[in-house]
Amino acid sequence: MELGGANINGDARRPSLLEIRQPPPPASSPIWKTVMVASIAAGIQFGWALQLSLLTPYVQLLGIPHTWAAFIWLCGPVSGMLVQPIVGYYSDRCTSRFGRRRPFIAAGTSLVAIAIILIGFAADIGHMSGDNLSKDAKPRAISVFVVGFWILDVANNMLQGPCRALLADLSGGHQSKTRTANALFSFFMAVGNVLGYAAGSYTHLYKAFPFSRTHACDVYCANLKSCFFISIALLLILTIIALTTVHEKPFSPEQGNLVEEGVSEPFFGEILGALKDLPKPMRILLLVTCLNWIAWFPFLLFDTDWMAREVYGGKVGEGRMYDLGVRAGALGLMLNSVVLGVTSLVVEFAARGVGGVKKLWGGVNFLLAVCLGLTVLVTKLAESSRQYTSVHGGAPTLEPPSAGIKGGALTIFAVLGIPLSVTYSIPFALASIFSSNAGAGQGLSLGVLNLSIVIPQVIAIGNTNVNLITP
Repeated sequence: MELGGANINGDARRPSLLEIRQPPPPASSPIWKTVMVASIAAGIQFGWALQLSLLTPYVQLLGIPHTWAAFIWLCGPVSGMLVQPIVGYYSDRCTSRFGRRRPFIAAGTSLVAIAIILIGFAADIGHMSGDNLSKDAKPRAISVFVVGFWILDVANNMLQGPCRALLADLSGGHQSKTRTANALFSFFMAVGNVLGYAAGSYTHLYKAFPFSRTHACDVYCANLKSCFFISIALLLILTIIALTTVHEKPFSPEQGNLVEEGVSEPFFGEILGALKDLPKPMRILLLVTCLNWIAWFPFLLFDTDWMAREVYGGKVGEGRMYDLGVRAGALGLMLNSVVLGVTSLVVEFAARGVGGVKKLWGGVNFLLAVCLGLTVLVTKLAESSRQYTSVHGGAPTLEPPSAGIKGGALTIFAVLGIPLSVTYSIPFALASIFSSNAGAGQGLSLGVLNLSIVIPQVIAIGNTNVNLITP
C-alpha cells in the first residue's frame, strides 16, 4: 500500500496526515442506506433550529445580560475547530467491531441527549441548588446551562462529521453518489429546520408535557423544555434506525497499524504540517468555503434582527414593531428552509444542467451576493417609507412596512434557500471526492473543511461581541 510521495528532487518524503492512505472504499451501498444515515441530519438540525429561535431569550431569562449572551455562541465554532478534526482523525483509525463511524455517531447522540436535559432543566436544577427566584441573575442555573450548552456543541460536532464521512463511505468513491448523499443530508437539514421552527413557534406545546412547568420554570421555559423532549426523541429514533439498519465493515487492527506507520509527530503538530502540504484543489476548496461563510454568517446571525430593526423599524423593548419584525423574520426562515429542502433534491440535476458542480457553486455564490446586496436596497426603501399614525392627538405610532417592502424582504429570505442548499452539500461532497482521489481519510478531510467554516464564524461572532460591549 502506497504511503507517501517524493519531492521534486526525488527524495523520499514522509506523508502528511491527510495523505496517508486509507483502505480502498467499499462498493457503493443501496440508496436506502444513504437515506437512513442522511435522515439523522433532521434530528441534529431540529435541535439547532430550537437554539437559534429560543435559546437567546432563555439565556436572558436565566439572568445572563444581553450584552454577554452572544459570547455563549462562541461555544459552537471553538468546539468545531477542535472536535471535528480530532473526531475525524480517530474515526478514520477506529478498529471497533461496530465500524469506524457508528461508535462516534452513537456517542454523539448520547451526549446530545444529556446536554439537552441539562439545558432544559437548568432553571429547576439551579432552584434546587439554592438560586433565589426573586433575583434576576440565577448563577447556579447559568452554570448548568453553560455546561450543557458546551456539551451540546461538542456532541453536535461529534455527530455531523462522522455522519458525512459515513455517507462518503457508503458512496463507494463514486462522485455522483457522493454529491447525492450530501444533497440528501442538506434536504434532511431543511426538514429539521422546518420542524424545529414550527415546534418553537407553537406556544402551547408545554400542555402536552404538563410536568414541564414548575415553580422555577415558567410557561416560556416549559415550552422550550417540551421542544427539547421532542428533539431528543426524534434524534434517538432516527439514529437507532440508521445504526441498526446500516452496518459497516470493521477496520482491522492490521490496517490501523499500517495507517499509523506514517505518523510520528503529535496530532496537532502533524495536522499543521498537513495543512501546509494540502493539494491545490483542497486549498482552493478551503479558501472558497471560507470566503463563502464570511458572507453567510452575518446574515445567519442577524436575519430576524435585520427584519425587526431595519425593515420594521423596531427597537428591543420599545413598542410592538420589533416583535412583529421578529415574527416576520421567523416566517422568512421557514420559507428559506422550504426552498432549501426542495432545492437540495435537485442539486445533482442542476449540476449536470450547468456543466458541473464548480459552475453551479460559482453561480449560486453570485446569487448570494446579489441577495445580500438587495438587503441594502430593502433597508433604504423601508427607511424612506416609514409611516406614523396619531390617534386623538397622541404620540405618533410607527406603522408596519408596506406589503411590497415586507414581500421583498421575505423574497430575499426564500431565494437565499437556493445558495444555502448548495453551501450545505457541494463543498462537503468535493472534500469527500478529493479525499477519495488522494486515498486520504474521509473523517479528517471533512474535519479540516470544517475549519474553513468555523474560523469565519469566530470572526463574525467576535465582531458582534465587540460591537455589543463597546460604549
